[in-house]
Amino acid sequence: MKRINRVISDRELLMAYNQKKDKGYWGVLYERYVPMVYGVALKYLKQPEDAQRIVMYLFDELSDKVTITPVDEFKFWLYTHVRSCCLKELQRRSSDGISVSLDEEVLEFCDDFNLDAVRKEIASEKILQKCIEALPEKQRISVCRFFMEGRSYKEIEDATGFPLKLIKSLVQNGKRNLKLCLGKKGIA
Repeated sequence: MKRINRVISDRELLMAYNQKKDKGYWGVLYERYVPMVYGVALKYLKQPEDAQRIVMYLFDELSDKVTITPVDEFKFWLYTHVRSCCLKELQRRSSDGISVSLDEEVLEFCDDFNLDAVRKEIASEKILQKCIEALPEKQRISVCRFFMEGRSYKEIEDATGFPLKLIKSLVQNGKRNLKLCLGKKGIA
């Protein structure tokens, strides 16, 4: 199975998934967003087992839905589906005679907080991507492969042909340059 570049955007992953029907692209999105989906489900449902069940159900259900529904911002689209699914589950529980307290003010605050966090994260990711693109080519390649793809120095050496000492230097210098770039843009 081929290795999928984990640096590519959600939009690119969705396009590739829809065109190639390769579940590997959907798997990258799953890995990227399963913590968020689980966290939202857990906040609503309060039970880890229920939250895990919702995560599995949603990613399975949405893998088909995403092929027929245009999605502009995957993170917001996914968040909306998680929230909706959880509210349906809570409604089902209350109709089954299980007591469920839905304090609308708390839920509204929870949703606003999560959406604001998601928006800030997207803005930070865009700034990070611009800073990465501004790195010199060898630094950019080394940094992306080391941090984004999780490759070892040896794997980078094998893939690029750069000497090991150079790769270590490129990663360190790239990391420092990214920190400087992000600092200039107001991200610590």
